[in-house]
Amino acid sequence: MAAAGSKSVLFVCLGNICRSPIAEAVFRKLVSDEGVSHQWSIDSAATSHWNVGCSPDSRAVKCLKSHDTETSHKARQITKDDFLSCDYILCMDESNLRELKRKCNKVQNCKAKIELLGSYDPQKRLIIEDPYYGSDEDFETVYQQCVRCCKSFLEKSS
Repeated sequence: MAAAGSKSVLFVCLGNICRSPIAEAVFRKLVSDEGVSHQWSIDSAATSHWNVGCSPDSRAVKCLKSHDTETSHKARQITKDDFLSCDYILCMDESNLRELKRKCNKVQNCKAKIELLGSYDPQKRLIIEDPYYGSDEDFETVYQQCVRCCKSFLEKSS
């Protein structure tokens, strides 16, 4: 996934249509604005297979656009190769974390560091709640959490 000398991060949630594509888009914009995109390979994925091939939720896209952030992501499920090639797999809640650790245990030589994205939140909001059954405001909350966490993650991983 990552070229020599670069780092790779995979953002993961349950369906890969709300939280993880927001985090991916936020991080892409952040590294682009910082002039370090060439140092990163960035993607997102789902623990489930439900939405494979789908675009992000329209509310996620609308929220990103309101912050001048674009996404062209299509949902995909995490693969064995992701565990072997990614430096970081950052997920949104305890359920994602349990599922990723379960999958990782079946992969020999798993190199990815698997963590909650919220563990980087300076405001200590550990869980990024799924906004799927919520309102536009819930998507905005996810966006703001992702911005805080991604900034902190970039600082700590640079």
